[in-house]
Amino acid sequence: MDPSAREIWDADNHLYEPADAYTRHLPKRYRSAIQWIEVNGQTKLMIKGRLTDTIPNPTYEVVASPGAWADYFRGVNPEGKTLRELANPIACPDSFRRAQERLELLDHQRIHACVMFPTTGGMLEERMTDDIELTHAAVHAYNQWLHEEWTFDYHGRIFATPVITLPDVEKAVAELDWCIERGARAVLVNPRPVATVSGHTTSMGQPYFDPFWSRLEHHGIPVLMHACDSGYDRYSRDWEGAGAEYLPFKPDAFKTIVYEDARSILDTCAALVAHGVFTRHPGVRVGVVENGGNWVPRLLELFDRVYKKMPTEFAEHPVEQFKRHVWVNPFHEEDMTGLIDLIGADRVLFGSDYPHPEGLANPADLTPEIAALGEPVIDRIMGLNLRELLTTAPHGR
Repeated sequence: MDPSAREIWDADNHLYEPADAYTRHLPKRYRSAIQWIEVNGQTKLMIKGRLTDTIPNPTYEVVASPGAWADYFRGVNPEGKTLRELANPIACPDSFRRAQERLELLDHQRIHACVMFPTTGGMLEERMTDDIELTHAAVHAYNQWLHEEWTFDYHGRIFATPVITLPDVEKAVAELDWCIERGARAVLVNPRPVATVSGHTTSMGQPYFDPFWSRLEHHGIPVLMHACDSGYDRYSRDWEGAGAEYLPFKPDAFKTIVYEDARSILDTCAALVAHGVFTRHPGVRVGVVENGGNWVPRLLELFDRVYKKMPTEFAEHPVEQFKRHVWVNPFHEEDMTGLIDLIGADRVLFGSDYPHPEGLANPADLTPEIAALGEPVIDRIMGLNLRELLTTAPHGR
């Protein structure tokens, strides 16, 4: 097939938020919770009086070049350079900030459509777990900004994902309805335990959250789960003691091993199945983005092993349920064939992570892992699967 004729739908694009993305519409009583401060000549983000370095350059005035770390994430770094040394920084282009310029870039890249995720947004929820009211207010403020600047469906080609946070399920449902009324084609829910008013966390699969899943099913849109600060850094602290927050861009062998194990998304999907979300809400569809795919064989093997021991605990075999309800975007350097054999070619999504440095600099250029597949499979992964996920409602809705 002529590559220029292929309609590519990219499941993982990012925007770089300006400083007011989370504060422009934030009610005044919460303004002090999200602040920008100067530290040794650098602008840093402070949340609830606590400085965060999870994103070391949160203004994004200068960013790493797209794809600058691609070889590193393929395991090709013979000189042992740090991510900072590999970054090749550039001034942030307008196309990373604004919708029309991004649309023009998509034309240049030969990308038909993309899903757009925040960059800072993945780390905010973890820092607000003790203040549910603030969490919901900050999420709504961001969604207002996002709709104002990007819309949720820009010319049928850029699908910016509003965020839904779940602690107060009535507010989550109201936020979902607000987003749908304004054209959202998918929503983002961070794959992590959900904070509760008791101060503890719990699974988003618990029946308490059924009003959200029921409403999502009613609207017929998918929920997307993108990699985020899930709070799992607490487990590396159990082993190493030091370090108060998630710092993904600072080298640490043990923490990198914990991160590579993908426990947060494995546990989230395990909870959705084991806690019965898909049984109670058979129309719910989940797209897993930028979490890789190497965790899938482990989870399916666990499902099979546990099912053999306690089949009456499940309404059906959990492997079959996962394969029906979950779409997976593997990392571009991973083995595609093995994942396709496990869940089927119609459940695998292409995502470039553009313009992040760990992603692909030229998303339309087939990676060796995708180029080795047959043309019908390539067409599915590079476009058709995501198009169907975003535009085809289940059960004829």
